Amino acid sequence: MKLCICGGGTGGHLMIAEALLEVAVARGHEVIFIGSTSGQDQKYFKNSSKFSDVYFLDTSGVVNKRGFGKIKALWAIIKAFFTARKLLRKHKIEAVYSVGGFSAAPAAFASITCGLPLFIHEQNAIIGKLNTILKPFAKSFTSAYDKSSSIKGYPVKKIFFDSAHTREDIKTIIFLGGSQGAKAINDLALSVAIKLSERGIKIIHQCGEKEYERVQDTYGMLGIDVELYGFTKELHTLISRADLAVSRAGASTLWELTSNGLVAFFIPYPYAAADHQYHNAHYIVANNLGWCHREGEDLEALLTSLLDENLKEKSQKLLTLNSKNVAELMIKEVEKVVM
Repeated sequence: MKLCICGGGTGGHLMIAEALLEVAVARGHEVIFIGSTSGQDQKYFKNSSKFSDVYFLDTSGVVNKRGFGKIKALWAIIKAFFTARKLLRKHKIEAVYSVGGFSAAPAAFASITCGLPLFIHEQNAIIGKLNTILKPFAKSFTSAYDKSSSIKGYPVKKIFFDSAHTREDIKTIIFLGGSQGAKAINDLALSVAIKLSERGIKIIHQCGEKEYERVQDTYGMLGIDVELYGFTKELHTLISRADLAVSRAGASTLWELTSNGLVAFFIPYPYAAADHQYHNAHYIVANNLGWCHREGEDLEALLTSLLDENLKEKSQKLLTLNSKNVAELMIKEVEKVVM
């Protein structure tokens, strides 16, 4: 089978693409990727050895634009749509899997006009505008939050399941601001660093490349020994060593933590479209398997109050929420239609 995976923009979308790619290649399929020159698509896949070919088209997000900027972004997507049609035909693609994000638009619409089966994964609890438009045309629409989804769970790379284990006491905390960094989480980490150090709790911190120098200098002034990263693709290793995560609530990160059994204190990005990060985290909090607090609350006091928590029950239940074969089921669903 010749498959095109499209979408991206953020690491969350691209991690789903990686999970699907891993399974598809293992099952003997040829896979190409169509993404964007904007966002993080090139950082993830420009030098990928598993995709047979990768393409980055000149597109950007539309929702966050106004006036002429919105028209310009729409025009770029229209031009990229025609390029995507040529690429699908050139590679004799038999199906397209959209993982969402503005990067998905050209190839997803091209698949419809070329008469190719379109499959969609929605990563968030609130359906994005692009996926709302595309859903009626899709052969399958998969979402961990949608009760009508034929496939339950979230596609996470196997490596997060391989190192999954139950946590009990908090000996190491990992602060995750995402690849772009999150000032609120970075500031929280710095504000509690001395308290954590005094209690013998180790700190692992991914602060984002833009914030790295500031955060590193502040830890130095505080005299705190910390394992600090700007950006790393070895996040699975860091997560496996932690007992509690302080994190944004992007869907891929949320489900990677869940699949590894790592309980989290979520601080949703307040400007996420449709407040989807809050709703993502609410799915976990509603089952009493973690915590979620807004920026502006007394995050230092709230986090400090959790340091003596026994996490065993929450961690064990998290391990039952997802299945390691979700990505495989998604690819098998494509195979049933195409092969």
